Amino acid sequence: MFGLQNFNMEKIVTPRLDLPLLQFPRSRKPALIPSPSLNRYVRQKQRGFEAEMYTETESHGVKMSNTVGRKLLGLAAAAAVAVSSSICCDSPALAESITIAFPVSRAREVTEVQRTLVEAWGLIRETFVDPTFNHQDWDSRLQQTMVEMFPLRSADAAYGKIKAMLSTLGDPFTRIISPKEYQSFRIGSDGNLQGVGLFINSEPRTGHLVVMSCIEGSPADRAGIHEGEELVEINGQKLDGIDSEAAAQKLRGRVGTSVTVKLKSVNGSHIREVKLPRDYIKLSPISSTIIPHTTPDGRLAKTGYVKLTAFSQTAASDMEHAVHEMENQNVQSYILDLRNNPGGLVKAGLDVAQLWLDGDETLVYTIDREGVTSPINMIDGHAVTHDPLVVLVNEGSASASEILAGALHDNGRAVLVGRRTYGKGKIQSVTELDDGSALFVTVAKYLSPSLHEIDQVGITPDVQCTTDKIDSLTGEILMKMNSSVPLLEADSCVMVAEHELETKQSNGAAS
Repeated sequence: MFGLQNFNMEKIVTPRLDLPLLQFPRSRKPALIPSPSLNRYVRQKQRGFEAEMYTETESHGVKMSNTVGRKLLGLAAAAAVAVSSSICCDSPALAESITIAFPVSRAREVTEVQRTLVEAWGLIRETFVDPTFNHQDWDSRLQQTMVEMFPLRSADAAYGKIKAMLSTLGDPFTRIISPKEYQSFRIGSDGNLQGVGLFINSEPRTGHLVVMSCIEGSPADRAGIHEGEELVEINGQKLDGIDSEAAAQKLRGRVGTSVTVKLKSVNGSHIREVKLPRDYIKLSPISSTIIPHTTPDGRLAKTGYVKLTAFSQTAASDMEHAVHEMENQNVQSYILDLRNNPGGLVKAGLDVAQLWLDGDETLVYTIDREGVTSPINMIDGHAVTHDPLVVLVNEGSASASEILAGALHDNGRAVLVGRRTYGKGKIQSVTELDDGSALFVTVAKYLSPSLHEIDQVGITPDVQCTTDKIDSLTGEILMKMNSSVPLLEADSCVMVAEHELETKQSNGAAS
């Protein structure tokens, strides 16, 4: 028998099996969310990583209701997200404990997964957005899954049972990922890693690992590694049959250590060996450039182009820096490109919105599991710039991208150009579990500031960009600033955006 704290349950769940029982230690109490505000947050060390907790604001920032404040610890939208030790709140009911008895597996690795199962089940029980759990008895589902897991002999098979249990919720965004997958997720959301600064990908036809680009100033860049070179060995190990993620894991490591790689030239004529020191690598989700153009009346004008590829922890600060730099170069208008941005941290999306808006505007509405709709508002916001703005979106713009696009559009700050967005109007919490895996749980739905439904509907832009040739420009390409402008000028949606900006400026309608 074990006592599992923080889950309010009125019955004891016991399998009808004459088997030894799994002993569980008392679970940790979830982090409590203090007052509901998003202006600043404190970082608290939990389970070996930094968790975000939102706290009171002094004068500026974002405000929300108590309900939303409790829910927004570690929120992530789509691919992308934030970490926390728990998503529970400080309800007295959650301090109650329950007792659950289950058959313990004779395979040690399965026993560990049984612990993970109970941990995941409990988090979903308290936070999942649908309190009916897709019209099923969630307590009985735990019992059934534990009994199914008992005869298994491998951790992989046991994890399969957890995934099967989660699939019964009918929500593809509520899922569990392995410790290795979670490590990669955190690198993407944190925006920092220790490695050599190589972007590699598997060539679809041959399976060979090819260098896509090097991060500017990274060890790989300083070593003169070029786009198109083939990565054939890492530390003497041939890479035949190894995928790009496994290879990336081998390249990462502690700062101060080194890794030796062998590279085949682009034309395949020779192979060279390079020893690379590992260093801190900053992954910025922002790429920017200035597009010079001539207005209809013959004046030379400048449009600032900013592409945001993901909502990581550094997204808002990186964008603020990029916009300030372009303001110093007398840019008169802006294009914010959110195409093919799948989302990320909800807080990052809200922070980016505040760079473009003033006052006490509503950024988004959330709907919790009780069906309560609550606004998230700015508090005395001050935009970095008031220049006209166009936001580019398409069917790859999802989640936090849709929150940002909706906030800027519904508050009259931006014109939307492109295609209908993906339509993911759900918010997930991300919780690192005891075994290093992570559980994503849908904890709320959201609506745009005009109370428009987004989930499975998407946002329709003001101006459609119907061409089939839309460059999905990546940060790697835009890093080479000199070549970015010709590429952008060939992008028909950018041309449409520039036309909209010229029209807005000629009408004297600067936002």
